[in-house]
Amino acid sequence: MSATQSSPRGSLPSEPPAMRPRPFAPLALVLCLALCFAAAGIGGAVTTPEIDGWYRTLAKPSFSPPDWVFGPVWTVLYAIMGVVLWQIWRTRAPTPDSQAARSRALLAFIVQLMLNVSWSLVFFGLHAPTAALVVIVLLWAAIVWTILAARPVIGGFAYALLPYLAWVSFATALNAAIVMLNG
Repeated sequence: MSATQSSPRGSLPSEPPAMRPRPFAPLALVLCLALCFAAAGIGGAVTTPEIDGWYRTLAKPSFSPPDWVFGPVWTVLYAIMGVVLWQIWRTRAPTPDSQAARSRALLAFIVQLMLNVSWSLVFFGLHAPTAALVVIVLLWAAIVWTILAARPVIGGFAYALLPYLAWVSFATALNAAIVMLNG
């Protein structure tokens, strides 16, 4: 491939040219979605009982959406995360450099998913909005890391995580406002 050509994934010439997705793998897709929705389930198990309890007692900013918005938004975002993970997982990595890139992308993804669950545990489980603000800032950085690490592996498909980053940016502002209002 010449320096002026791009691969079907829109990769940059410096990216490993041998990184291509394996054929469709439905079981891997189901497992990737299951992992992401398991994380959602853990967060939801901690969050749901607190919505009508402790969370309702908090002062919230005027831009706080109705509680019913969070479920559908997170459902879509966890599905996107599962498909991105599947894309990373199913990418062939035949060279040491491509294996390292794929491993970095998988590590970044797992770190952000763990921070995602941690935020719910800290905010809702521990009733600790200030500590949760620290976690969500780390989550935001981990999502950026995931996008950057996944880009060489899955090309522009890594940008499918941008809605997730946007929602976590909004959630960070909401978390910060809750900290300020409930100081």
